[in-house]
Amino acid sequence: MSPKFPLGQIVVTRNCLDYAQENNVNLTELVTRHASGDDGDLCKADQQLNDLAIETEGRIFSTYLINGTKFYVITEWDRSYTTVMLAEDY
Repeated sequence: MSPKFPLGQIVVTRNCLDYAQENNVNLTELVTRHASGDDGDLCKADQQLNDLAIETEGRIFSTYLINGTKFYVITEWDRSYTTVMLAEDY
């Protein structure tokens, strides 16, 4: 599936990278889901905000719960970069 918006530079927090490596979490898959418009575990209202953000160049925020751990993937409003992090890193 092709991305719905540019991701810019992709960065990952050290804590998130360490956790993903230790627990075999595929961060590339999370970024791919995010870019394709799969918001993960967001409520309907936040999903609608993301849809609007894609059209109006707003910040796009996705959250994924994997094995009880919450991951955030956030693309900045100007699409300059996308950050992958654990919720505790936010």
